[in-house]
Amino acid sequence: MNNIGRTLLLSLALATAAAQAQERFSPYVPSDQDNVERMLKLAKLRDDDVVVDLGSGDGRIVLTAARMNRKLRGWGVDVDEKLVGESNATARARGVADRVQFFHRNAFDADLREATVIAMWLWPEMQRMLRPVILAQARPGTRIITNLWDLGSWLPDEEDLEPQRVAMWIVPARVAGYWSWELPFGGRRVAYATIKEQRFQVVEGVVRAGNRRELLHDVKLRGEDISFTLMMTLEDVGFVRHAFRGKVRGDVIVGTASVSLPPHDKTLELPWRATRTETSAYFEPTGTNVQ
Repeated sequence: MNNIGRTLLLSLALATAAAQAQERFSPYVPSDQDNVERMLKLAKLRDDDVVVDLGSGDGRIVLTAARMNRKLRGWGVDVDEKLVGESNATARARGVADRVQFFHRNAFDADLREATVIAMWLWPEMQRMLRPVILAQARPGTRIITNLWDLGSWLPDEEDLEPQRVAMWIVPARVAGYWSWELPFGGRRVAYATIKEQRFQVVEGVVRAGNRRELLHDVKLRGEDISFTLMMTLEDVGFVRHAFRGKVRGDVIVGTASVSLPPHDKTLELPWRATRTETSAYFEPTGTNVQ
């Protein structure tokens, strides 16, 4: 562990007793500038980004982002009014006040709906308590970057461990629940009823078509992008290989289905549109004729 890490851990240990009996509060410890740049590089900043720092301190994360990309916008919030004033003064001095602002505000009261990148370096418990706020407000695809601390059982999508851990999470679309769609095969349409279970970006699923059921395989969810495969025998069609990929738009998924039919000598590219439903045909009686 480097000297900065040792100093930080010592400071946190000394502050623990005082923090135990009051509302959770993160003491101001400025992020190491090298780690700030590593965090922002992990986020792969874009021209249209809105970078938000929850607990912005001296403003260095948003200010550094504005220097690294001269088109993005950003803002930060902090409960220390003096630091907020100093951060805004720095933004003016650097000529970026038209793109960067800081507000005297509690991190829990920040409106995150326009954010595309959210930075945090707060007390570990604070970051964990902010997790449901972020998941409720931030749009799918929003990148979350932190220095050293994690987000509990939500595992990062990417991380850089040397010389000190920085990590990035991508807010996943909400796909848990019932979904249905149809695909055309030889003049008829086959209906699929799917149930997806979700824990952050980890998704599992099962599907029914006719009286047959199967598992979804290789399910990947990254922001609003979803993909999975399905190997299934369909009545009057035979064994079919499916590969689905699309974008989640609220209660609709729009994309394509790559389908390989017997004798599997070619692949069809079909439009795919799945819709979220209140009930599922997956639970309908099956009967014993399942040969």
